[in-house]
Amino acid sequence: MQKVSSKVISKDGTIIGFDRFGEGPTVILVDGALEHRAFEGMTQLGELLAQDFTVFHHDRRGRGESTDTKPYAVEREIEDIEAVINVGGGSAFVYGISSGAALAMEATIKIDKIKKLAMYEPPYNDEEEARQAARKYNRKLKELLAEGRLDDALGLFMRLTGMSAEQVDKMHQHPLWPLWKAVAPTLAYDVTVMGEDSSVPLERAASVKVPALIMNGGESYPFMRNTAIVLAKAMPQGEHQILEGQTHDVAPEAIYPVLKEFFLN
Repeated sequence: MQKVSSKVISKDGTIIGFDRFGEGPTVILVDGALEHRAFEGMTQLGELLAQDFTVFHHDRRGRGESTDTKPYAVEREIEDIEAVINVGGGSAFVYGISSGAALAMEATIKIDKIKKLAMYEPPYNDEEEARQAARKYNRKLKELLAEGRLDDALGLFMRLTGMSAEQVDKMHQHPLWPLWKAVAPTLAYDVTVMGEDSSVPLERAASVKVPALIMNGGESYPFMRNTAIVLAKAMPQGEHQILEGQTHDVAPEAIYPVLKEFFLN
């Protein structure tokens, strides 16, 4: 299988780097917070899907080989996805994970070139304690980024995901820390995509008119399952599926056959 790396210019002039794998119907992969082509997870999934599809995996703006243009708006990231879809022939299936799933949903609402939407664990949460925590995180993240404290911003995000302070301290020694730190400013973009308190956007979900599959891992946080269920119910053609044995960090080999079946049938 040959992987071709290239770039496309988005509507506002931002350069979006992407990899293209395989042959077949077009699938666009949308990463979650911090992730881009330098990391293995989505790339490994792309290689599996390339057995049946033409797969496009792009660096979201401000990450990897993609440039950035201020001010940020979700609409600009949607235009980035549309630019990649156009390279792929003008129509596509879209898969997003975590906050990338939320972005994929917003793109599906706005772009009529998307034929099917697959989402894995968009981290919306309607529990009041979680909504308060999201608002607190968002305020603090904004302060840290404004002060250029990228290490602290990255640590704040990791604490939000459930790590202890001790675990975060140890993560500073992780070989990938410099890569995460380099894209830490884009954490603010994921906040914008998710909404101020990360509550479940049922009205937005109801605007998804194409077939949609919302998945969660059987070993993940309980709220992820609840969110997936209510989103699927809100979408006119939504369906819900649990991937048994999986956490938020879903294994490529576990989700690949599910995506293949959904997109091809």
